[in-house]
Amino acid sequence: MAEPILDDDRERALRGLEQEFSTLFARVRRMYLELATRLAPGLSPGAYKMFSLIATGDRMRPSELSERMAADKSLVSRLLRELESHGLVERTPDPEDGRSSFVVATAEGRERLSAARAEDDMRLRRTLAEWDVDDIDNLSRLLHALSAGENPARDEHALDAVRADEGEAGADRTDAS
Repeated sequence: MAEPILDDDRERALRGLEQEFSTLFARVRRMYLELATRLAPGLSPGAYKMFSLIATGDRMRPSELSERMAADKSLVSRLLRELESHGLVERTPDPEDGRSSFVVATAEGRERLSAARAEDDMRLRRTLAEWDVDDIDNLSRLLHALSAGENPARDEHALDAVRADEGEAGADRTDAS
């Protein structure tokens, strides 16, 4: 597949986006390291990331964790052992399949996660307090589209706006005839 040819403005915008992502990702890596340490001294950032995922639900199979984190099963197994050693998760047998198990966050793990995140949650709330809610929603929509490899104009609200613009442009063409 040929690489798309970009005009100067789009090329400049893409370079700026890449730079902002680079800065953001560096901050996120530092944040994961700090949060992992707050959650349990010596915990790896990868284990923190996995625990954050586990703590969002009721229970998960290791195979689901592997899929959701795009990690091989041996890494998932190692990270689960790390989380278990810190008392953050426990495994429960799958009643329907004795060979499989579910992983759940312990009550203590959930409490420690909440405490570890409190400072960063407050910082984010303070930062976004002055933002317009539509800007926050739009950022979420754009990030979702980018991570899913979709055109952000494909959602119904944006498509309606595009269709309205096209309708106006079509009406202009009809008037000019």
